[in-house]
Formats: sequence, structure tokens, C-alpha cells
Amino acid sequence: MKDIELRGMFSAHIILILSVVLSTWVPPLFLDDFSIIGTHLLWLCVSSATVAAVTIVLFSLLETNTTSSKKNSSTNKVTKIFRSCLLFFTSCVIFHGIIVLYGAPLLVAMSIWDTSLQITTICSVFGAWLGAIPIPLDWDRPWQVWPISCTLGATLGFTISLLVAPLWIYWHKKHLTYKCR
Repeated sequence: MKDIELRGMFSAHIILILSVVLSTWVPPLFLDDFSIIGTHLLWLCVSSATVAAVTIVLFSLLETNTTSSKKNSSTNKVTKIFRSCLLFFTSCVIFHGIIVLYGAPLLVAMSIWDTSLQITTICSVFGAWLGAIPIPLDWDRPWQVWPISCTLGATLGFTISLLVAPLWIYWHKKHLTYKCR
């Protein structure tokens, strides 16, 4: 495992954290009556779109393997995008099955990016689960309504996992073994 790849992942995660923070603080400057709680669905859409756009730009700019000129072709990029969408859909189905059936992990991580994806997914789901805890409490707060506390918890879990994943991988890199593709 290369330390430069780990540093690249950590810097990409810092940029993603900044995109979540900016998606929270910039829209109130341009939109009247914008708040996380009051216009929750709008904030969720802005935050998701910002993170998705930043992720697409980062992964198109970051080159993890520069050994072959074939990897830079447009056909290969389209194939990677299609493969990513297919893997995303498949992972959603598998992760849902794991949650429903309480089964063991089905995928083996192939790189530090896969391990990072697993950590961020688990932390996001755990954050949403923790966000559901205050719903039945009798506090009568506006953020306590059903989707708001769960999505805030998932977003907070995702943001925290962006810091935790590179640190966890760095501390456990001697125990992590990845197959060569």
C-alpha cells in the first residue's frame, strides 16, 4: 500500500468535508428563508448534488494508476462510469440484504478506496440510525420530525467517516492486504 495513495484519499476526503460545509453555509447567502430544518429537502438536494459533483471532479482528476495510456481513453472512462453505477446499484441491494438479514459482509475490499467506501457507508447508516433515536422522544423540536433527524445523522456520520476512514486505514495498513487487479 502506497502512502501517497493514502495521502491522496485523505486530501480528497477533506475536500468532500468542505463541500458538505459549503453546501450548508453558501445557500443561505443566495436563497431567502433557507435553513437546514425549515427547507430540509432543498438542503438535502443541494448537499447531495454538491458532494456528487465534487466527487465526480475529484475522481476524474485523481489518477490512481498512470501506468497505461489505455486507461486515459474516453471508452475506458465511460466504462468506468457505467461500472461505478452498476456497482453502486449492486452494493445498495447487497447492503440492504445485509441489514435485513443481519448477515456477514459479502464483499472483500480490493483497495484502500473500497475500504474507505465501506467505512463511510457503515458510518452513514449508523448516523442515520442514531438520528432516529430522538424521533419518539417528546421534545417537540422542529428538527425531530422524521426525515430531518435521520438525514442529519446520516450526513454527520458521513462527514465524520471522511476523517475516520483514512486514519483507520493508516493505523491498520499492516493488517490490510489487497489483491492486485
